[in-house]
This record gives sequence, C-alpha cells and structure tokens, in this order.
Amino acid sequence: MSKTEKQKMLAGELYRPGDPELQADAAANKAWLARYNAALAAPVAERHALLSAHFGRVGTGAVIRPPFFCDYGYNIRLGDEVFLNFNCVILDVVEIVIGDRTQIGPATQIYAADHPRDAETRRTGLEFGRPVRIGSDVWIGGGAIILPGVTIGDGAVIGAGSVVTRDVGPGVIVAGNPARPRQA
Repeated sequence: MSKTEKQKMLAGELYRPGDPELQADAAANKAWLARYNAALAAPVAERHALLSAHFGRVGTGAVIRPPFFCDYGYNIRLGDEVFLNFNCVILDVVEIVIGDRTQIGPATQIYAADHPRDAETRRTGLEFGRPVRIGSDVWIGGGAIILPGVTIGDGAVIGAGSVVTRDVGPGVIVAGNPARPRQA
C-alpha cells in the first residue's frame, strides 16, 4: 500500500505540498490562525484552550503571544510553562518539540520544513521535513532562526539574532551567524 502525501510529510520523506489533503489542513490552520491572532486581548486561559484544541500537545501554563504563525499546528508539542513572545513563526511539517520552561523571544523562527539540495528535484515541487527538538529550560533570544533537524539541549542559551545551523549541547551558549559557542 502506498503512502499518502500527508503520511510521507509526517515521516520526513519527500512529499507534494499541493496535495488536496494537505491543502485542506493548511486552510483549516489558516482559519485557526485568524481566530488565535484575533484573541490577543483575550484572557491567557482562553488562548491556552485554543492552542490545546489545535496543537499536538500544550503543557500547563504554556503561552504564545499573538501574532503567531505556523504551517499546520498539529505537529507542535509544547511542554509546561513554555513561553513564545510576539510574532514567532513555526514551520511544522514534521514534529517540533519545545521542552518545559523554555522561553522564546519575539520574531523567532523555527523551521522543520526543508527542500532538496539539487535544483532538479526542487523543480518538481517536492519538499521534506526534519524534526526540531528544543530541550527544557532553554532561552532563545529574539529574532533567532532555528534550522531544520536541529536539536537544542536542556539549559542552552541561543543569542538574539542567531542562526542555529547545528545541534547545541545541554547548557551551551551560542550566538552569531552561524551560531557558535560563547563564554558565559
């Protein structure tokens, strides 16, 4: 039995994003984003309920300040007390996990969506994803970009404006473009 394009996407395989099932999921997500982003003045508990109804997991006390943007929502898993400040973007074609008490600054972008490296395959419109895993007690400064397939260990610090192209170990501080280890 062959896989659907959605099954391929979720497995991190090459898939066609224009597939009708994925387009329907994207349209439903856009409608949800309109509701969520309109809820800026709503109580935190109301926004938490909206997140919980749409994401794969939302821990106790998790907060995302609107505006917020994502591809699907159902591949995002937030731990307890996670905080994302205004204007964050998560491209969640595969799973993105953010651990307990992690704080993410405004305008941070987390990308699980990826593209083939060779132009011929890219021309076909195929895409794929690589999961992103962010540990607990991580602090990510505003404007940081986390690239596909990156794992960030517990207690790490990502400097504002950094572009994280490689895994970051537990407790390590990185900054820059590309992000490199720094002294505390």
